[in-house]
This record gives sequence, structure tokens and C-alpha cells, in this order.
Amino acid sequence: MTRPITLFTGQWADLPFEEVCRLAAEWGYDGLEIACWGDHFEVDRALAEPDYVTRKLETLDKHNLKVWTISNHLVGQAVCDSPIDERHKGILPGRLWSDDAETVRRNAAEEIKNTARAAAKLGVNTVVGFTGSSIWHTLAMFPPASAAMIEAGYQDFADRWNPILDVFEAEGVRFAHEVHPSEIAYDYYTTVKTLEAIGHRASFGLNWDPSHMVWQELDPANFILDFADRIYHVDCKDAKVRSRDGRRGRLGSHLPWADLRRGWDFVSTGHGDVPWEDCFRALNAIGYEGPISIEWEDAGMDRLDGAPEALGYITRLNRITPPTASFDAAFSSE
Repeated sequence: MTRPITLFTGQWADLPFEEVCRLAAEWGYDGLEIACWGDHFEVDRALAEPDYVTRKLETLDKHNLKVWTISNHLVGQAVCDSPIDERHKGILPGRLWSDDAETVRRNAAEEIKNTARAAAKLGVNTVVGFTGSSIWHTLAMFPPASAAMIEAGYQDFADRWNPILDVFEAEGVRFAHEVHPSEIAYDYYTTVKTLEAIGHRASFGLNWDPSHMVWQELDPANFILDFADRIYHVDCKDAKVRSRDGRRGRLGSHLPWADLRRGWDFVSTGHGDVPWEDCFRALNAIGYEGPISIEWEDAGMDRLDGAPEALGYITRLNRITPPTASFDAAFSSE
């Protein structure tokens, strides 16, 4: 099954957009999943400057690249988060920041609405991102969180995201939430709960990224099958669970990425514990035809080596033929 392979630019935002386009084209990528930070895609300028989107498309075309999705993880995180603190100040555009936490959340919500409008101007129909969560901080379960407190967290998500999704629907754009620790949906059952909270609105789906599933002992291939109608985008990022030595913890111990004392870490795609072949067969089974985006996040390997290596690995997987088609072809008469 032929699907475009793109490079997520989030980990390349220190480089100018033009330079990332040049690198991706030289390596053989089909296009980019463009991050809404750095100079890669600025939502406010996309809506305010008549030629901004045109210039972005011209740059892509110059390098024979296309765009199917944009991503605004950083701003999305602030829509529901509690507390709002210096971490958010460090990732948000300065124009969205305030010393009042609720103002930050409201500013972030408006920016995500504008992201849908900017995506429509760019000609893409999917925005990938985070939602944030007002109850993630209760995960350790001490002090104990009551059922009412958890329910209130999902209601808060619904109250904040339903008006956002109204704009997405008006613009003909979908939001693909990345199932990820620190979000309202971070594993299997929280994903079920999240979809229920917004009444399974079609404008809200999932960005499938298996790297945060394997260390939680979730099956990423079955996740695809179980949420087949909600897989709106695919990010390929690998992770490895390190051998148990009585000291390495699954939560990472606040240690930096690539520290060997961590119980798990991101690794180069194809070097970890994600069952990639099963996952691509599952994508074939559900008929997913959207982009396959490579997200580079291995702090232990130079990205200039890792990004092209990952492209080669994913390209081979992307050629796996759906079983019915291959079987029919093998036995068809000439």
C-alpha cells in the first residue's frame, strides 16, 4: 500500500523552514508534517498576511514536497492543563502568555481554533496535537482522587474542546489527538473515556504514535484495530524498555533522555520494542491511506543520521501488501 512518508518538523524547529525542506527532500521524504513553532508555520501570520501561506507552499514546491498535516502540540497542551506554570511559559508564543492561568487556557483555545482556520488556508484537513489535562497530576492516586474528581476532569475537557471542534467542523478540518502521557487520553481506557466525553464527534480522532504505548505495556497493533475509525494520522517513533535491574523505573526517574539509568527511552525507528510489522499490517487491515510521519526523538543518535535511516526502514514496511490483495494477485489467472 503506497502512503506518503513525511518528516515531522517539531524536533527541527531550531533550523529555518527552508533548510528542513532541503534536508527532507535530499533524503527522499514525500513531504512534511509541519510544526506550528519556530519559523515553520506561524498561525497568526498565516491568518494575517495574505501571502504567507502562498510562500510556504512555494517553498515546499521548490523542494518537491507536499503537506498533509500541521501540528500544534505545544499550544494544545495549555488548553486543559492544570497547573499552568513556567513549563508552559517556555513553550508558548509570548503573545499567549499571562500570569493568569485561565487567561492562558482561553488564549490557547482560541489559537487552536485559529490553527484549524490556518490549516484550511494551507489546504490540509488534519491538525495533530495535544489536549492537555486537568487531572493528569492525579495519576499517582495519592492523595486519592475521587470518581467525581476524575469525571470533572473529562467534563472540563469536553467543555473546553467542544467549542474548538465546532470551528474545526466549520472549516472542514479534523483534530488528531496524540495519545500520550500528560494528556486526557494517554492509554486504552482513557482513550475510550475521552471519545465518550465528546460524544464521539467525528472531528476528533487520534494520532497513532506507538512509542508511548510499549512502555505502558499496551499493544499498539491492537490499538489500531480497536480504534480503526479514529486513526486520523500516524507518527512513527520507536521506544525501548530497558532490562530490569532493580533500579531502572518505567516512569524515568526525572532523568534526561538517553540516560542509561532510565527504564525506557526513545530509540531510532526499528531499534526498539514496537512491533512494527504487525502495526503496518494493522494499518493495512483498517485501510489507512493517510501520511506516515517520522518523528525524530532519539537523543542518543545524531538526527542527521537517524532521520534518513528511519525513512529507509519505514519505506520497506510501507510496501507490505494488504493480505487479500497479495493473495488474489498470486492466484489470479492471466
